[in-house]
Amino acid sequence: MDERTGRTGPAGAGGPGRAGREARLRVIEELVSARPVTSQRELGALLEARGFAVDAATVSRDLAALGLVKVMRDGRRVYALPGAPSETGRAGGSALRRLLDDLPITVRRSGLTLLLITLPGMASALAQAIDLSELQEQEGTLAGENTVLVLFADEARMASWRERFDALRGGGEREGRG
Repeated sequence: MDERTGRTGPAGAGGPGRAGREARLRVIEELVSARPVTSQRELGALLEARGFAVDAATVSRDLAALGLVKVMRDGRRVYALPGAPSETGRAGGSALRRLLDDLPITVRRSGLTLLLITLPGMASALAQAIDLSELQEQEGTLAGENTVLVLFADEARMASWRERFDALRGGGEREGRG
């Protein structure tokens, strides 16, 4: 039993440190593989039921550490492990590629900043996928509700990034993409 929370659970489940985190990450992988999990709140409740004392920030960090993305399954957006197929059956090679396959994205430019406009609530996942991707020419990303700002130091880096980004999108030729 964890004296801090009064809960029992897997060894190291409620305790601080690497062992507790690793156990929690394994359980998250099991949960999203076994059932549709649609929100961080739902995932937190499932972890609590398994004996893990977590808060919203911990769940968010764990999702990022595992590279989980939301995909369409049975008409709902659910968390999936990297490489898990979406409703369309695409597995893709990276979290970014999967998001680019699943999301409509319009690209606009303002100076040395690209604006990636997508569905409400998806900008943070898109920014994180960019940050974790092989695209490294950007200085950084900033996500709002439906818009990601991708910041560049110079024209050459922005042009190189945009060319690689468009290649990942399949040339950017699909409807709804700018």
